[in-house]
Amino acid sequence: MTEPARILVVGGGYVGMYTALRLQRQLRAELRSGAAEIVVVTPEPYMTYQPFLPEAAAGSISPRHVVVPLRRVLDRCRILIGEVRSVDHGKRTATLSTLATDEEGTGPVELTYDELVIAPGSVSRTLPVPGLAEHGIGFKTVEEAIGLRNHVIEQMDIASSTRDPAIRDAALTFVFVGGGYAGVEALAELEDMARYTARYYHNIKPGDLRWVLVEATDRILPEVGGTMGRYAVRELRARNVDVRLETRLDSCEDRVAVLSDGTRIPTRTVVWTAGVRPAPLLAATDLPLNARGRIRCTARLSVEGVEHAWAAGDAAAVPDVTSGEPGAECAPNAQHAVRQARVLAENIAASLRGRPLKEYAHAYAGSVASLGLHKGVAHVYGRRLKGYPAWFMHRAYHLSRVPTFNRKARVLAEWTLSGLFKREIVSLGSLEHPRAEFELAASPPPGDDDKPSS
Repeated sequence: MTEPARILVVGGGYVGMYTALRLQRQLRAELRSGAAEIVVVTPEPYMTYQPFLPEAAAGSISPRHVVVPLRRVLDRCRILIGEVRSVDHGKRTATLSTLATDEEGTGPVELTYDELVIAPGSVSRTLPVPGLAEHGIGFKTVEEAIGLRNHVIEQMDIASSTRDPAIRDAALTFVFVGGGYAGVEALAELEDMARYTARYYHNIKPGDLRWVLVEATDRILPEVGGTMGRYAVRELRARNVDVRLETRLDSCEDRVAVLSDGTRIPTRTVVWTAGVRPAPLLAATDLPLNARGRIRCTARLSVEGVEHAWAAGDAAAVPDVTSGEPGAECAPNAQHAVRQARVLAENIAASLRGRPLKEYAHAYAGSVASLGLHKGVAHVYGRRLKGYPAWFMHRAYHLSRVPTFNRKARVLAEWTLSGLFKREIVSLGSLEHPRAEFELAASPPPGDDDKPSS
């Protein structure tokens, strides 16, 4: 008997999940007969739908509805929870560690494959800002989103109970660095939530909260165009958000954010959303990379100059054949990633069956962004929308894109219920350290170590 053709998918994000989902449909007969096998290696057993992270942080969507369980969706794939450490495509092997190898203490293992889909996504792009590693908060995972929500409400609790004006002011000051989707939407949603939450504190008014958005360029939300970006700035400033354009964060040591314009802002919250970079795994492969560290790809989503290797999404530099400009590449965003995954899967299936491949060509349709409840901006097919219509389009678009009918129904139900009932303002900070109370109870009181047991 011949071994099945093993397709190794590295990563369980947009590209990894959608590619595997499409492949298990395209290769249904081959998977049933044992002629093919799809293996997905991912650090987490779920795919995070990142456009919903701001709403999860604000409490509009439950965290469990922001993620898609891979084992449920990819029921004809083999899921390995672990991390690929390196790839030697010349030998068709990937070195990976899993939860089992960590427990066994055997070290990383090698996995052979026939076709490689490398889609590890991206990680936060940080800069050597003093104090950032100690005090900064990211906003790329569902854990970070919920942690940030808990943190904001906890700061309001601190401000409400302290007698020190300096501690109170720092606790009620929130600095967000980065004016892209993640930074603007997270700030807008959390500002909405905190303003609503303030009504339940006897000594905190919405005007006591200070929100600062720091952006190094001259505009925010560049994806929605200059006009809508300027409108977003006006909208945020009308809500007393301090928007600092052409400004950088120089330091955040000792709970003081120091900006490049010389401003010093005492704060206990610095949220870093200033861009992403390709996953470090790419540097541990023998695949060709461009100057930005992304894998060089063809328009057919195969790795340039390499057979049986494919890539898409944040990790890939894919030519944009619709732009008409030589050397243009597709933007590393979710809109392209989802569509590239579909073409990628179809091309892998075609390659296995000896059929011709097709190029990825998708004209950019536009962008939508939320600025909090019932507020947003959009630039879609050349038309500009703002306010409620843009917010409604934002929700409708992402509801249509979140995978599985189950997930769509749950999100829609939560939106409906949140419109009928009041917001939840509970902080569950203990979720981050669930064993802390038990460990304290199980530890003997000081001085009891030498007492005899009765």
